[in-house]
Amino acid sequence: MPRKKKSSTPTGQRPLRVGEEIRHALSHILTFEADRLDDPDLYGKQVTVTEVRISPDLRNATAFVVPLGATVSGEDSAPLIKALNRAAGYFRGMLAREVRMQFSPTIRFKLDESFDEASRIEAALHDPAVARDLARDDDEFDDADVPPPRPAPESGAGEESPSPDSGEGRGGGTKHPRRDEDEN
Repeated sequence: MPRKKKSSTPTGQRPLRVGEEIRHALSHILTFEADRLDDPDLYGKQVTVTEVRISPDLRNATAFVVPLGATVSGEDSAPLIKALNRAAGYFRGMLAREVRMQFSPTIRFKLDESFDEASRIEAALHDPAVARDLARDDDEFDDADVPPPRPAPESGAGEESPSPDSGEGRGGGTKHPRRDEDEN
């Protein structure tokens, strides 16, 4: 019998909970402990940890970060991400003190581009050409095209619900033997 192929996606709730715990701890470390580093690229920088994805074996973690006050796609972010990855060993040691785990995961930092993507989609939706197309679709859509609503099911109309003593319904159609004896 062939073995089942292992998926690289986390299974279960544990990796999600551990990732969230690591995110909180990294946020705390980056807020209060990052100034202890001698790296000028990290000194005084404010960083938001938006998400931490962790491998199913809980040994590798990818932290998605966004620098405050910098554009995501700009050149301001690249030196910060490089500096965070250079100091990943320090953050791993601090993380081992903050989060109790059997193994402290190896951390990689990546720039979170989801906010940039959301801004791009928002701008596309507010584009005059798209707004014109959406308005045209609304004009073509007529209320006569909408099917009438379905009538609500009537309760008790024509059908009687089975009584508990009738033997119908959940009981499977037979009466309880002791109840039959008590009725006689």
